[in-house]
Amino acid sequence: MNTLAFDTPRLRTLVVEDEWPARNYLVELLEGTGAAQVVGAVAHADEARRILSEGRERLAIDVAFVDIELAEQSARAGLELARELLGTPRAPLFVFATAHEQHAVEAFELGAADYLLKPFTEERVEHCTERLRARFAGRAPANSTARIVARRGNGLVFLDRDEVWAFEASERLTFVHTPHGTFDLELSLSAIESSFGEVLKRVHRSWLVHTAQVRELVRDGSDTRIFVGAGLGGERSGIWVPVARERAAHVRAWLLADTRGLKR
Repeated sequence: MNTLAFDTPRLRTLVVEDEWPARNYLVELLEGTGAAQVVGAVAHADEARRILSEGRERLAIDVAFVDIELAEQSARAGLELARELLGTPRAPLFVFATAHEQHAVEAFELGAADYLLKPFTEERVEHCTERLRARFAGRAPANSTARIVARRGNGLVFLDRDEVWAFEASERLTFVHTPHGTFDLELSLSAIESSFGEVLKRVHRSWLVHTAQVRELVRDGSDTRIFVGAGLGGERSGIWVPVARERAAHVRAWLLADTRGLKR
């Protein structure tokens, strides 16, 4: 994994997972990012509750990675822990790390910072910690990165942030897709993601999409794709973006989190 070059200290992290192989592996992945310092790894919600209560005065936990189902406890013990603590003074950010995708919508409605599905991967954990650390570093205020500069041949093109549909990484190059065409960029997707913050969502290792520009989600068997652009009829303009299989449940939950119209 890459070590992040942020100016902020590593995130003080608590892992709450009742299966010790999964707990140890997640600790290893988090420490390997260079962005997190795991200060505790426990199996039970009561242990986590004690540490997080102390943290408001001494340990100052920044992020808690919590499984939703914990052995010998409620099947929703992780959600109940987050519901109890979120909104309290100096509560940590919560990331749910679980094998169960069906709780994703509820988790985001609670205010979860992210939702990791087992089996964990280095890439997914690294992207999660990058976004979390950028959030703590204050690198993505609402008005950050007002304009984007891209290349078109020998010239430069200047774009407003809201003109962007998506960013794509392909064959060591980065492209920005817009209503005006597709242009070359000189930044990596990770650098772009850190600059823009929550206005972008990584739906695939090679794609970032503008959250306000997503118009449609389609599932076809095990494949998922989203349409990013303008319009929904025959006159629409935009692009279809693939969603990685391991991110599909997370992306669907994120799209539904602040909506009405479907039964949950």
